[in-house]
Amino acid sequence: MTAGDVLAILQGAVTTVTLSVIGILIGLPIGLGLALLRWANVPVAARMIAVYVSCLRATPLVTLLLLLFFALPNIGIPIDPISAAILALVMNTSAFNCEVWRASLANFPKDQYEAAQSVGMGAALRFRRIVLPQIVRVSLPGLVNEMSLLSKVTPVLAVVGVVDITRAAVRIGAQTYEPLPPFLAAVALYAPIVFVLVYLQRWIERRQAAAEAAA
Repeated sequence: MTAGDVLAILQGAVTTVTLSVIGILIGLPIGLGLALLRWANVPVAARMIAVYVSCLRATPLVTLLLLLFFALPNIGIPIDPISAAILALVMNTSAFNCEVWRASLANFPKDQYEAAQSVGMGAALRFRRIVLPQIVRVSLPGLVNEMSLLSKVTPVLAVVGVVDITRAAVRIGAQTYEPLPPFLAAVALYAPIVFVLVYLQRWIERRQAAAEAAA
């Protein structure tokens, strides 16, 4: 591969990482918020969220992406490929994250929450001090797994013109008639992305264990 080919794959890697990070940073809190609304059992909201999550989990990401990219302009909402990609990633990962958070909340011992309420803790403080640390610890493996999956599904974004690592490798292989080198380079770039996520999970787990030991 030429220096230009290497640069193109690196630019694709930047796109992959950027879109994945944006999707994670927005999707995580949205998923938590949806799970909390279901946990609180607000009648209408809980049903609407259940339908939202079920539909998005059942819809392939590429189908959701194409729907957003082609349907939104038809109702007067212009959208570019990058915006459509971010919106699709956020909607997809928020639905899966919601289920991870919801499972942790469903198994949370409510007597702890009620005990904190009985000693005068406000709702926000109860959540921050009592609920959140415990559900993060339980949810962490599932959330990190979802993050790694998100980074590996970015090749479907190529259907609307987004050039990620895989799309860049396909272009180079088509131009040079030597597909193996660019795809090997793509694999070599995906590995560190997942490694960073796994390392982050282990770092958070160590911090939580140290905090519990100190307490």
